[in-house]
Amino acid sequence: MAQLSRSQQDLEKVAQLAVDAAVAAGADDADAWVEQSVSLNLRAYEGSVENMTEATSRGVGVRAFVKGRSGYAYGSDLSEGALAALASEATEAAAVTEADEHSGLPDSFGSADLPPLVSPEFQSWGTDRKVELALAVERAARARDPLVSNVEDTVYADTTSLVALANSKGFAGGYEQTFCYAYVYAFAGEGADLMTGLAVGTGRGPEALDPEAIGNEAADRAVALHGARQPKSRQCPVVLDPYVAASFASIIGDTLSARAVQRGRSLFAGKEGEEVADAQVRLTDDGLEPGGLATAPFDGEGVPQQQTVLIDSGRLESFLYDGYTARVAGRRSTGNGTRGSYRSQPSVGTTNLVLDEGDAPTDELIRSAGDGFYVMDVTGLHSGVNPASGTFSVGASGRLIEGGELGAPAREVTIASDLVSMLKAVRAVGSESRWLPFGGSVKTPPILIETMTVGGA
Repeated sequence: MAQLSRSQQDLEKVAQLAVDAAVAAGADDADAWVEQSVSLNLRAYEGSVENMTEATSRGVGVRAFVKGRSGYAYGSDLSEGALAALASEATEAAAVTEADEHSGLPDSFGSADLPPLVSPEFQSWGTDRKVELALAVERAARARDPLVSNVEDTVYADTTSLVALANSKGFAGGYEQTFCYAYVYAFAGEGADLMTGLAVGTGRGPEALDPEAIGNEAADRAVALHGARQPKSRQCPVVLDPYVAASFASIIGDTLSARAVQRGRSLFAGKEGEEVADAQVRLTDDGLEPGGLATAPFDGEGVPQQQTVLIDSGRLESFLYDGYTARVAGRRSTGNGTRGSYRSQPSVGTTNLVLDEGDAPTDELIRSAGDGFYVMDVTGLHSGVNPASGTFSVGASGRLIEGGELGAPAREVTIASDLVSMLKAVRAVGSESRWLPFGGSVKTPPILIETMTVGGA
């Protein structure tokens, strides 16, 4: 696998050169985000590698501020002359944008003290070992159960990256990180009865992935849905498995951003200090969580990442802020100025969303549901939730719960409610959490909801 061509010190020097060039071009303030990465993505099918790509990327993005106006420019050439041209472009762009009194760098900067974000074994894994890992995932899924009819989309991917940030207020810093994931879709049955099971694993390095566990889980999830039929409509208790709970948590995290609130696109606007969930619910955005893949010493603006309690004992405690939205609200940034890459400016986003565990094992949640529905998959969630009202109606599949035990598989189901009603109807939180890369980096256990509309035949 290709190696990173520059050191962290190299990138920090590039960032500082870009900032100095922007100030020399007339910017009142400026910052520069520099990154380089090497990524591998491979897909296995029927015992061989179907596709494999390796990509390297590097670039710099420069923000310039001139009298309350901001401009942005980015490029992949890190030479001194190219940096000067890019800085001038950002400064010139700022001169023609509309002034905004809230525009500018954040009010404070820093870097949190974190353990290394790099797997110590990452470099010892050659491409051949990673290929074998992906093939092992596929083999495990195919061999798990005779009902498994096919296995597709067996994917292994990893990235190693360096980032650096400097600004005209004196901040300079950088860090290295690695992460990887593997996922697989298994299919059970044939034709109209075909059902799908997804499983995913994540970690800092490939040594953290258990290929047999990933393959087995995908097969088990597909087989659990084999023979699914549409049930009758009902109002009943619902258990959300971790995959589904993580998807809902990511939606809730989006609505708790100050940007959504300030744009009138959050059902939680104006509700700080109010009870918005059952007392068992504690949701945090934790940019320092050791197991989270979004963990970093600072955000995309140089503000230290932190743990921000969003909902505690059911009470809405805070929203997430970057420098701009914090200034609009008269608050301080919570270290949530995230960047997708050097091609984009920072904006409010979650880091690691964590829903605290309860003390109920999954089988106890199912027993407590009595006659209900165990939701294993939802479709159309991000488009099916109204962010202003929180109402949703989405497709689902899973297992009926009959007398406190998992019963017949069910599909072509619609579950409907609204986010606040759902949060207030939480009756138990599971004790078995896991990390899932759904809408970011999310850690959730299963959840028992007292009642929900389950639409079927």
